Amino acid sequence: MESTPLVSEVQRLITRFLEHLEVAKNKSKKTIENYHHYLQRFAEFLEEKKRTGAFPAGLNLDDVHGYQLWLNRWEDKNGKGLSVKTQDYHLIALRAFLKYLVRQDIPTLAPEKIDLKKIPERIVDFLTREEVERLFESVSVGRESADGKRGEQQERAVLRDRAMLETLYSTGLRVSELVGLNRSQVDLERREFTVRGKGRKARIVFLSERCVGHLKSYLAKRSDNWEPLFISFARNREDLELGLGEKRRLTAYSVQDMARRVGRLAGIGKKVTPHLLRHSFATELLHNGADIRSVQEMLGHASITTTQIYTHSTNERLREVHRKFHE
Repeated sequence: MESTPLVSEVQRLITRFLEHLEVAKNKSKKTIENYHHYLQRFAEFLEEKKRTGAFPAGLNLDDVHGYQLWLNRWEDKNGKGLSVKTQDYHLIALRAFLKYLVRQDIPTLAPEKIDLKKIPERIVDFLTREEVERLFESVSVGRESADGKRGEQQERAVLRDRAMLETLYSTGLRVSELVGLNRSQVDLERREFTVRGKGRKARIVFLSERCVGHLKSYLAKRSDNWEPLFISFARNREDLELGLGEKRRLTAYSVQDMARRVGRLAGIGKKVTPHLLRHSFATELLHNGADIRSVQEMLGHASITTTQIYTHSTNERLREVHRKFHE
């Protein structure tokens, strides 16, 4: 079935907007993919409701209301709907799209008229210091072979996994940032390095002395000169020598899977993920007196509001009030 000219016009404007994000805004490929996904849903809504002819000049608040209802009632083939947060992502993308059109002098609905849903205040989970230590100590569990001994590849994997967990906890890196690290960018002597996070924004992160020790132990067992800091190990040396460095770079999924496995072995009831270690890093800093602006910078948050979710777990003022009046 061929698209109508009006549908093509919607798609043309979406394409122009995505090109603007790429060229003028220098947005990452992943960000552009997300905007494309959300705006295709909007185009689908317009077509389904036969409102393509109203876009962009005739778009009104009734259309936006209808789109919000449509998102709220949308279900996939398994009957799963969209969370409130995901629905808001769709509306944020629509607002950005309309803002772009307005700046291009294309008549349309004013983007500031679109309200987002109220999302319940987020409470983050984190690991206590005791749980973190149990997690680290459990890395080697289950790595032995059938005869109870640990082979060379298992030993390397243990050293690598411990180094990764230590790095996540020491720096607060996102898992995507961790797997993207190269050996040449990490200064083990100065115990610091620069990483580019969301929005390609650069920030400096720091390594604890203990973390550096585990990284050095892991790297000492590497016989290659490949750039990726964290790699997968082949089953035998021949495969290791034939492999190409970039192809051996660990994926985010493999790190997430490792964290879950070690968390279960440590007997931790919480769902252990790399992001949970990021939460734990931030909570530990605030609990020990770090100011929230510094924590924001170390986490690479664009807004202080994002960082403030961690203050619920570290409110020393309320703790002191409780101690004073509830003996």
